[in-house]
Amino acid sequence: MRQFWWVNHKQTFNQEIEHQYLWSPKTSKNGVRNRFYDNMRAANPGDIVLSYANQLIRYVGRVADFAFTAPKPSEFGSTGSYWSNEGWLLPVFWTRLDSPIRPRDLLHLIGPLLPEKYSPIRPATGKGNQGVYLAAISREIYDVVRAYTHIDDVRLESGGANRLTFQNVAEELDDRIEADIRSNLTLGDTIRNATIQARRGQGTFRSNVQKVEKACRLTGITNPALLIASHIRPWRSCETPEQRLDGANGLLLTPDADLLFDRGFISFEDSGEVRVSPRFDQNDLRRLGLGEHAWKQLGFSEAPMPWLAQGFSDNQRSYLNYHRTQVYIT
Repeated sequence: MRQFWWVNHKQTFNQEIEHQYLWSPKTSKNGVRNRFYDNMRAANPGDIVLSYANQLIRYVGRVADFAFTAPKPSEFGSTGSYWSNEGWLLPVFWTRLDSPIRPRDLLHLIGPLLPEKYSPIRPATGKGNQGVYLAAISREIYDVVRAYTHIDDVRLESGGANRLTFQNVAEELDDRIEADIRSNLTLGDTIRNATIQARRGQGTFRSNVQKVEKACRLTGITNPALLIASHIRPWRSCETPEQRLDGANGLLLTPDADLLFDRGFISFEDSGEVRVSPRFDQNDLRRLGLGEHAWKQLGFSEAPMPWLAQGFSDNQRSYLNYHRTQVYIT
């Protein structure tokens, strides 16, 4: 079911609209979880977002993909200097309204529809609630807004389809990080080159993974020609060259399994059991020919193949915990 959201952009409005996304830290500056940041992970592709900044709604967006871990966008500059460098990036295709909407002018219509808790604006004044970023709203609030302006529904529903995919956005982020690594003069040539090769699962990283893993954890395939060396903690999210090259931070996966794992549609328990995202169509898992490998979620009483129940080492488990909490889509 389609959900509706309201975002209070504040100081990052121009950057988020221009580059077609939302970005938030994962926690408040004191390290406490924040409901409005957690909402980034709750948004689904196809959801609708109203963009509010400077007391106006000027854009409406369509969520293009699930949120994923990403560094703070470089275009933010010094804005939000107290935010952590790692946050949630939610791809959103924005389209401009023909006529901006001032919620304060429609407060007699919007006010009664606002949620009693976690409202994005104050019902009494129509001004944005400080501390609220992405808030859930009802379809009725969206209908009020669209009744007082024109929304190009065709553009809203189809725009950005080829650009705003996880693969494309993640590739752009990885390109930026690779450029930073190439220009980092504190790294020796050997480490720099190995770290860059690790982005593609090649070189030293692949050799290190092969010392730890012998088969795809999902399918059991052992032929090296059919396996990708995939980071558990994504390459873009690693904090040091050592993490990017650590064999314990890698799995050998077939291309389909690698895509599912990298996107967070599957993860693994410390015991080796497969965890399938509740927001991934499990029929698609079967269509990929991988259904029997997610044996527990799909109703098998025991692992049909022994490699599916083999546990991970202590060093791997710390990376898997990161994947389950920061990459896997809950």
